[in-house]
Amino acid sequence: MAKIRVLDEHIANQIAAGEVVERPASVVKELVENAIDAGSSRIEVTVEEGGLESIRVTDDGSGIEPEDVSTAFYRHATSKIENSRDLFNITSLGFRGEALPSIAAVAKVELVTASADNGLGRRIVIEGGRLVTEEDTAAPKGTDLTVRELFYNTPARLKYMKTIQTELGHISDYMYRIALSHPEIAITLRHNGNVLLQTVGNGDLLQVVAAIYGRQAAKALLPIHAENLDFTIDGYVSRPDWTRSNRNGISIIVNGRYIRSYGLNQAIQRAYHTLLPINRYPLAVLEVKMHPSLVDVNVHPAKLEVRFSKEQELFPFVESSIHQVLRQEVLIPQPVKQSIGDKDKGSFIQEQFHFSKSPAPQAGPMDGLMDGGEAPLPQDPGPAGHTANSVADGSLTPVSASGSLPVKSPLAAGPEGAGTGFSGPRAQAPAQQGYSGQSSPNAGSVRNPGEAAYAQQKLPYSARETVRENTVPGYRLNLSQSGRVSQSSNPALASRLLAGTEAPPEIPPFPELTLIGQHHGTYLIAQNADGLFLIDQHAAHERINYEFYYEKFGRPADASQELLLPITLEFTPSESEQLTQKLHWFEQVGVYLEHFGGQTFRVVSHPYWFPKGEEKALIEEMAEWVLSERSIDLAKLRETSSILCSCKASIKANQKLTEQEATTLLDRLAACRQPYTCPHGRPIVVSFSTYDLEKLFKRVM
Repeated sequence: MAKIRVLDEHIANQIAAGEVVERPASVVKELVENAIDAGSSRIEVTVEEGGLESIRVTDDGSGIEPEDVSTAFYRHATSKIENSRDLFNITSLGFRGEALPSIAAVAKVELVTASADNGLGRRIVIEGGRLVTEEDTAAPKGTDLTVRELFYNTPARLKYMKTIQTELGHISDYMYRIALSHPEIAITLRHNGNVLLQTVGNGDLLQVVAAIYGRQAAKALLPIHAENLDFTIDGYVSRPDWTRSNRNGISIIVNGRYIRSYGLNQAIQRAYHTLLPINRYPLAVLEVKMHPSLVDVNVHPAKLEVRFSKEQELFPFVESSIHQVLRQEVLIPQPVKQSIGDKDKGSFIQEQFHFSKSPAPQAGPMDGLMDGGEAPLPQDPGPAGHTANSVADGSLTPVSASGSLPVKSPLAAGPEGAGTGFSGPRAQAPAQQGYSGQSSPNAGSVRNPGEAAYAQQKLPYSARETVRENTVPGYRLNLSQSGRVSQSSNPALASRLLAGTEAPPEIPPFPELTLIGQHHGTYLIAQNADGLFLIDQHAAHERINYEFYYEKFGRPADASQELLLPITLEFTPSESEQLTQKLHWFEQVGVYLEHFGGQTFRVVSHPYWFPKGEEKALIEEMAEWVLSERSIDLAKLRETSSILCSCKASIKANQKLTEQEATTLLDRLAACRQPYTCPHGRPIVVSFSTYDLEKLFKRVM
């Protein structure tokens, strides 16, 4: 008995739908491409419930002839190609004739079309691949196709659909690419009555970019045009100071078709070599035109990937063309101004306000390093980024933008020229600071009496609380004049260990080090009996700040303060739609973000201990992370926010530190719970044993 049989057309269409119709975005893609091939100048896409309830695509194209309406729903029925030679000269987006029958096999489809301006059209209704109605009707020229209840007859497919926001994200992303590919077509995307995208169709690509990514992104783009015998490149690429955290901002169009190409993506990124920070990517919209015979579009079920006949020539051409554009620009970032509404105003950093008479003391990331008053505290920051205490020459010492570590602080008092590898004139030791930040009677004078009060108000930190919270369990900091960190037992911890209320420390104690100097303004050099140690000052400060901010993000609402000038942020329409549903996550870390209309959001308050001058960039990165994560939990959000803050608030490489600053950094690092790696996993300390050094100098063989 024969076992091989020919499947009927209905089952064959359902199987084919598994390749063509993967999700609602696949339906939108196929229908919009048909509309473009029909010569439409206006395309409207209306989606309900992420496309699972209904998808409607309306265009003003050439329409379908009445006698071809039913034929269009047969498999491999197409008007795009006639013979095999046409496969090597494809100029249309669709050509296989699989879309309509595949969609009609798994949904309820209604098509109304007219090919003339006489008002007469044709209507056909198909449900699950079976013809229900076909009749004449009144219709304007063009096509109106509605797909309802997608996958209603294939529950297994419907079961594995993602959330509405996920499916909408795929639809929006594709519509953005289509709008960028065809700026000459007026495209509108609506979801549940809300307009997510609307272009005017005047052929201006820059206006389309502004509608999708925002006006600031459009202003940061550079035009590009290059051509040779085989290829023509047009489009825009962003300046290196305008980057994104992922590659989604790169759109590649080949002969009017959006594609994904790993080779072209790499060529674009290579053009930005040494110009972009790590894990940052440019915004680029490139249209590559070539003869259809040089590209094969029939290699992917969804036609999203293609093969180039001359890719070895194309990739270097794209790379060199972008590189030439960047070389011609003065790539010096300009200061960015905050704007509210249509008026451009300067960017202001709001100072911290305390309305209580005696603010509660808290711990800062680099404020207060001593336990028991054994060594001087860091000076209190005064107005305009100066310390309240004067140094030997009577001038005020500036502090860093974050307020966490002074750029130059006075050295400990000592003979001129004495020290351990640090150069520069010595200043007097800072006066002993009290618990609330007030200077002792031995403190230096300030320029006016109000500065001391302002400094006290500006720094409501408790030095002792910080060290007590951050000290490695079982050990306490003792600072000596030599800059060493020693260990002593903690009786309170011992009692808690005996009572079973405290777990023993898992991280070994930080080694006892003596500071020697600094190398290239980046690495601290220290030693002990075991050998030589190099400490990455940026990574060390990152770890210190990370543990500080991680503690702070545990209770961010207590530190959140309202802004006099809210910070405005712009996102794409689909990002705005998703962000509206996730605003409550920002409140969990003390950031109050509200929708300001359209694609704009504004930050009305955030914790005052955010790194100064980095608030907008920090919140933008937090928003990008929230949008990119499928599932968010509070612990992961707290961790990510702490890492972002710690990186922006830390001292950088090539920053000279005084002896006191370097010693302070080591002392605070020793107090960390995990002082051996930065939040990104990079090592903080590298050691060279005495034996290794002796081998290098051939003292041992």
